Amino acid sequence: MKTCFLFPGQGAQYPGMGKDLFAASATVRELFGQASDATGLDLEALLFRGSAEDLQATNRTQIAVTLVNLAVARALAERGVEAHGYAGFSVGEYAALAAAGVIADGDLFRIVQARGEAMEAASRGADTDGGPAGMAAVIGLPPERVTAVLAGVDGAWAANFSSPAQVVLAGTAEGLAAAEQACTAAGARRFVALKVSGPFHSPLIESARVRFAEVVAGFTFHDPAHPVYANVTGGRIASGAEAKRLCVEQIVSSVQWVTEIHNLVEDGFERFLETGPGKVLTGLMRGFDTGVQCTPVGTMEQVEAAAAAE
Repeated sequence: MKTCFLFPGQGAQYPGMGKDLFAASATVRELFGQASDATGLDLEALLFRGSAEDLQATNRTQIAVTLVNLAVARALAERGVEAHGYAGFSVGEYAALAAAGVIADGDLFRIVQARGEAMEAASRGADTDGGPAGMAAVIGLPPERVTAVLAGVDGAWAANFSSPAQVVLAGTAEGLAAAEQACTAAGARRFVALKVSGPFHSPLIESARVRFAEVVAGFTFHDPAHPVYANVTGGRIASGAEAKRLCVEQIVSSVQWVTEIHNLVEDGFERFLETGPGKVLTGLMRGFDTGVQCTPVGTMEQVEAAAAAE
């Protein structure tokens, strides 16, 4: 069965994630050590003894989620579960790039750390007297309808086309307030503020794109050894040069997850495993009419179940 690992992004994190993987696998413990050395953070303490608030800041969250994403993939590989392709949501794309051989393990966590720091700094520059910039999910309106509604709203953008029934917006406090009124009037079932620290995937953090581009220029991105897909285009990445360019563009571009999932199905992937903490992507998949389901695999128990199903 043609299998794709889907790596979740920011928002999937929770205290204690990865602890059972760490206890069960020497490979995972080695990965934790490598990530801690690369970033200067005690990631074992952050993930296993830190609070939800400790994990909330973007510059820590992105590293933590990337680490657990890869830890799950390594635990699956140890038990004979291999993927034929990879994709990831937002920062989850970095685990996909690493798994596909585009980014070396030694570079991965430094790159993700620089991304998180750039995005956190840029987000604070988007705050206004009305409050902090942020993100919100529009539920119950199709993507094309949300796009049309936002054409009449200043200060809000479509950041994530998450499913056929959910679009995530990014904007200033005032922009999101205006967007809530407009989307509700257009028939949205719900408008939910998200617990994130910035207006990601929007023009409001252009300074992060510029800063991150300077950092990424110093790293080598290899041509993919396995199929891997991009949020910016929704399509398969052809080369290391393209992967590097898209990583920079992704910071201010909408996540084209709907297009990405449809392309994966069209390319013959029959099984999706949500390879990382939580079950956000599994939930989103229920909104797709593809006939392909997604299974969450973020704990050792779930890893063992996936291996038993091989």
